[in-house]
Amino acid sequence: MYRQEYPRPQLIRKDWLNLNGEWDFHYDDENVGLREKWYKRDKEFALSITVPFVYQSEMSGINENTFHDWVWYRREFEVPKDMEGKQIILHFGAVDYRASIYVNEHFVGSHEGGHVSFSFDITDYLQGGKELLVVRVEDPSTDETIPRGKQYWLEDSAGIWYTRSTGIWQTIWLEAVNSTFVKKLKFTPDIDRGDIQIEYEIAGDFSNKTLELEITYHGEVVARQLMTIQDSYSRCCLNLYNRKIFRTDFHDRGWNWSPEAPNLFDVVIRLKENEKVEDEVTSYFGMRKIHTENGMVYLNNKPYYQKLVLDQGYWPQGLLTAPSDLDYKKDIELAKKMGFNGCRKHQKVEDPRFLYWADQLGFLVWGECASAPSFSEDAVGRLTREWMEIIERDFNHPSIVTWVPINESWGVPHICNNVQQKHHSAAMYHLIHSLDTTRLVISNDGWELTVTDICGIHNYNHGHEKEVEKYNHFKKSLSTKEELLHSLPAGRKIYTEGFSHQGEPILLTEFGGIGYKAGTESGWGYTSVSNENELINDYKRVMEAVFSSNALHGFCYTQLTDVEQEINGLLTYDRKPKCDLEEIKKVNQMWHVETINPF
Repeated sequence: MYRQEYPRPQLIRKDWLNLNGEWDFHYDDENVGLREKWYKRDKEFALSITVPFVYQSEMSGINENTFHDWVWYRREFEVPKDMEGKQIILHFGAVDYRASIYVNEHFVGSHEGGHVSFSFDITDYLQGGKELLVVRVEDPSTDETIPRGKQYWLEDSAGIWYTRSTGIWQTIWLEAVNSTFVKKLKFTPDIDRGDIQIEYEIAGDFSNKTLELEITYHGEVVARQLMTIQDSYSRCCLNLYNRKIFRTDFHDRGWNWSPEAPNLFDVVIRLKENEKVEDEVTSYFGMRKIHTENGMVYLNNKPYYQKLVLDQGYWPQGLLTAPSDLDYKKDIELAKKMGFNGCRKHQKVEDPRFLYWADQLGFLVWGECASAPSFSEDAVGRLTREWMEIIERDFNHPSIVTWVPINESWGVPHICNNVQQKHHSAAMYHLIHSLDTTRLVISNDGWELTVTDICGIHNYNHGHEKEVEKYNHFKKSLSTKEELLHSLPAGRKIYTEGFSHQGEPILLTEFGGIGYKAGTESGWGYTSVSNENELINDYKRVMEAVFSSNALHGFCYTQLTDVEQEINGLLTYDRKPKCDLEEIKKVNQMWHVETINPF
């Protein structure tokens, strides 16, 4: 069964059509498709593929791992009767890496960037009856200047590098709208004032239109607003806590959003002309604040110790694409069952459906984009454009609390003594803050940081209990701020030349990776154990060192699941627990709020 869930949970309309399923598919290894006009109806496509799964995955029905840098997709569709007479928007969840779109043999548009959504108004290209949709994709397999993340530029996976994903890997869908509709919607919470700022953008003729806004909490109306639209863009600010919620003792009962209490407000927006509804959308938001103070991270104005797990977001059947919507939910539930309160989505911009479940279930997310392995001016431009699109798409998700534009100097390999690469790292930090003032930003997670909100350190130097000196060094290096800041993980300085610690919280954001072969698969981990009890004991040993540190204010353990040749997950690749998850939870609960020791 192909993916059927509504793909954009932050802006829902009733009139839509899912285009996932069986498509015609063809390799274009000689790159002749454009010259030969493969977007024409008479072109024969040799293969069939199940969208939204890439041809390298089992669930695509092809399951081939060889290089094919140019591929073509084709399918026919009909606009449903109840969507006729409206504008038809064609949406793509994500296509890796460059996509060109054709409808009924006409070029509609193109998009570069493999990790975020894009759309086109295809109304003028429709003919009625059977419509032809063709997608050409270019994905340079060996280009190290495009944001690739963990996708390897060699054919076979090895080390920390995984199978590539070429082409469509998130849902494709049609949406019907009237000539005037709500194009964008943005929520900015302010818990200190009890306000929610709502920004909206209207497409089409907004004259003589009104906007009706209703906010509910668990079915109870907490705010209503009726606005006359004066411009295509506007914003309003509504106070929530001075109404009924405030009178229910908000501060003690905790109506803000958090992992412990994922409180969400539902929103209905109706765009009207007189009494006729031109557009109706539903959405939601959470009242949440994240900031740093006195060397600590604060969630909703209280010190908050983040217990994160590294999540690569890969599945054995679908690679970057989850087999079903419930698989996103399952990963979060399993992580919470182990006592983690969030994850760092590593080198991947995750599907909005995962973020929806994180919002609903209460799960912190550090958002990270795939890096380009090498530095170039082209790579700078590509990463910059992707981050602008990421923030626009995902701004409204309360679960996202931190952005991570660069990881372990990937894409800036000579940052320690290259001024241009230092500027790129600092520029990404400032760019993201110029677009989003509500979240924290880490300039270069792991080491060689520039300006940053969190000092994120990676250190796998914890050895095995038999390697006494190695382990003792790891424990000692976590004990004080000075030892952490002067450590050299992977031989790299924590801050690059010209930058230094400015009092920001220090978190151990990659460590662990205890390898345990729980099934028939073979692979590696940063350390190794041979049975379930050893895994639990080794996890406890490492975490005791982390929790005993008077300098760390949170962690991100590597990692949630095995991935291909890596067998260092707490779960297997197919999400089977390697040990009693309650035992992992007991270890994670060794930390208590009283242990906070700001420096």
